[in-house]
Amino acid sequence: MKVVSVEINEALSLRLEQAAEQRGQSEAALMREALERFLGEENAPPRDEPSALDLVRDLAGSWEGPGDLSTNPKYMEDFGK
Repeated sequence: MKVVSVEINEALSLRLEQAAEQRGQSEAALMREALERFLGEENAPPRDEPSALDLVRDLAGSWEGPGDLSTNPKYMEDFGK
């Protein structure tokens, strides 16, 4: 990894320290995450942690249901009663 030095004011330093502590991350990890989000994740290297889709990928397509569930009003009849 390349080392980069950044000068920040005391207020921002305190906010970074508190956020890193609250999330259980190092300040460097939090800064890397913020830069990845700011610069666009499509160019970011893969993360160490799996996405939600990665965690349930084996379940995708494993059940059947109506294809129009979200648009057909008949499925909403008696909803909430």
